[in-house]
This record gives sequence, structure tokens and C-alpha cells, in this order.
Amino acid sequence: MEPFVLTTDRLELRPFAPADTDEVFRTVQDPDILRWTTIPSPYAREDAVHFVEQISGAGLRDGTGFHFAVRARGGGPLLAAVGVGVHVPPGVWELGYWTAAAHRRRGYVTEAATEVIRWTLTTLPVHRLIWRAEVGNGPSRAVALRLGFTMEGVERAGTVHQGTARDTWTGSLLPSDVGLPAPFPYLPARDVRAPNPAADGPGAGGHPAAPGGREPRSGDVSAAL
Repeated sequence: MEPFVLTTDRLELRPFAPADTDEVFRTVQDPDILRWTTIPSPYAREDAVHFVEQISGAGLRDGTGFHFAVRARGGGPLLAAVGVGVHVPPGVWELGYWTAAAHRRRGYVTEAATEVIRWTLTTLPVHRLIWRAEVGNGPSRAVALRLGFTMEGVERAGTVHQGTARDTWTGSLLPSDVGLPAPFPYLPARDVRAPNPAADGPGAGGHPAAPGGREPRSGDVSAAL
């Protein structure tokens, strides 16, 4: 895909380009960015080159990731970064973001991410957008909630950061959550109770018996995550 520009009332979003390398390198030296994101730490200029040319550049070329440098309309310093990348299974993409230390608490990431979400859900074959952050990253969670993400729980050892597996908060956003059509209909699961191990009969370990002692038939829910 060729480079393109997204705009909001205050902001201009462009895919990262080689001219952004030095500014990326300087900006992400911020201790909060190094602490709460999975970028290398310490962060060398070679890491910035790899991000701009390999992660961002290759993602744009092959359509698997779109990483935007966020600046004020008309130019100016790098304010933030917002990106989406393909996840597993197909149709699931992940949103990520950070804000430069000098430009926090002005709503830039929320404004930019809102536009990236709109673009993603109307341009790409996406039926589910996910967000993840290490447990304790309250500012990132607050942004995700403002964007409309539904918190789904804690993923144990969901990320590896600086050589340590860490728990992550997880959330999701569906096209219908922001009033957009989805690629196909969504059928939510019924509200069911998880099986009670103490009540399992001889069939425990295989298909648990359905209520009333009968074997489950097509359509019965035998287990819940």
C-alpha cells in the first residue's frame, strides 16, 4: 500500500518514514515508554531504524501493519504514535499507542486512535480489534475505555518484557461498538454456568452429562471458558 495521510480536527497521521527515525529515537528514551511498552530497553538508534524501516515500512508494504506518526496539522514535533497490526486468528487486529512525554494529557492519542479505528474498521477485513497492556498501565487502559473497548480480563503471562513474562489486561472492540457494519453477523454466546466438577458423574473427563442425566445433544453447552 502506498503511504497516505489521515486527519482529524487537530492532527495529521502519516505512516512512519525514514525522516522520522531520529525523532523516534529521542522520544522513546522516556522512562514511561520504556517501562510500559515492549520496545527494546535500552533503546538504541538502530532500534529506531528497525522500527521505521522494518516494522512500519514492511507492514505498510505487505498490508500487515500500519504505524502512524501523529503530528499537529500543518507540522510540528512528534506528538504520539498509533498503530494497528494483524493478529491471530484472521480478522483480528491489535491496536497500540504511546504519547511523547511533553504532550500528554491533551487528548492527542484518543483523537488519533479514534480515526485509526474508523479507518481500520472501514478499510480492512477486521471483525475484532484487540488492545492489551501490562497490568498496572492505568493511562493506557483509560484511553482504551474512552475509545470504547470492553475489558475482558487478565491474560496470564500475556507479554514478555525485559526478559520477564507479565500479566496483561485485555480488551476488545467490535465494529458494532462504534456503529459500523461488521464483515459478518455476530452471535454472542448464551449466559451459561461453568460445569461444577463436584457434580460430575462417571463421564467426567469426556462429555459431561447434560441436566437430567441425558447425554448432550447438538446445541447443548457442555463447558464454558
